[in-house]
Amino acid sequence: MVDGWDVDSVHVRAPGKINVFMRVGAVMEDGYHDVATAYQAVSLYEDVRAYPDDEFSLSFGGSIDTSSLPLDDSNLALKAARLLARRTGYTGGVRLEIDKHVPIAGGMGGGSADAAATLVACDALWGTDVGRDELHALAARLGADVPFALVGGTAIGTGRGDQLSPALATGQFHWVLALPDGELSTPRVYSELDRHRERHARDIAPAQLTPSVDSAVLHALRAGDPAMLAEALTNDLQAPAIHLAPEIADVIELGEMNGALAGIVSGSGPTVAFLAADLDSALDLQIALSASRVKAVRATGPVHGARIVGD
Repeated sequence: MVDGWDVDSVHVRAPGKINVFMRVGAVMEDGYHDVATAYQAVSLYEDVRAYPDDEFSLSFGGSIDTSSLPLDDSNLALKAARLLARRTGYTGGVRLEIDKHVPIAGGMGGGSADAAATLVACDALWGTDVGRDELHALAARLGADVPFALVGGTAIGTGRGDQLSPALATGQFHWVLALPDGELSTPRVYSELDRHRERHARDIAPAQLTPSVDSAVLHALRAGDPAMLAEALTNDLQAPAIHLAPEIADVIELGEMNGALAGIVSGSGPTVAFLAADLDSALDLQIALSASRVKAVRATGPVHGARIVGD
């Protein structure tokens, strides 16, 4: 139900994200790490359509190969739908159709965007109207990146990444996303980070348990200055991601040789996000990467989080 009217379906669009800054704290006793990250939502979207049904089901389409994705209750989107149903006492189901355009296991939060969009879509379809705060609380139970996919824009994430505070960003940033073949498991990259820190314990400062975002990142975002932001791009997961997938280093070098202000592994990778000075530079970089047989797409940020759109 949307605005009091029964509907046959609800279409929600949610963005992928780039971590323009990511500092990872020391491993804790439970095996997890606190992080301090600056998220930016970008114009590479997941589209979720929710239809009334008695059961819970899921299918995929879109511009990327989805054959590796589960269609059962281990999928984060179905987990989101069932979580909302349990929370509200809703006794029906939903049929979800998801068009995916964010790389799978690429460090851009595509699965989290699916979950966020599903929460918004089912809440509207079922007329449960739990409110934005409750949706955020449910999102945090599903995964660290899901709350940001709800709100979008630019934000600082702390704790596991789900404790969000808005960050002022002016203007528009132009990104070129290089999509190497293959996937990287986030837990595997974090484990490699821990091993990396052990191997280089004599050479690097020990990680803090509670990291923070550098002020240089906040100043660059506030100024809307891509050159300033390029200088501040940081990701503690980049070195372990490159160790697991050495070809990432070649992609970064290629992009920076062809006009990128800087390149950074997005999240746990393997997607590489290149920051361009302007639209023309982004177009030139995309062409250069494609000519070298690196799949590349352009995106801009920041953009809105999960929201209902008309078909």
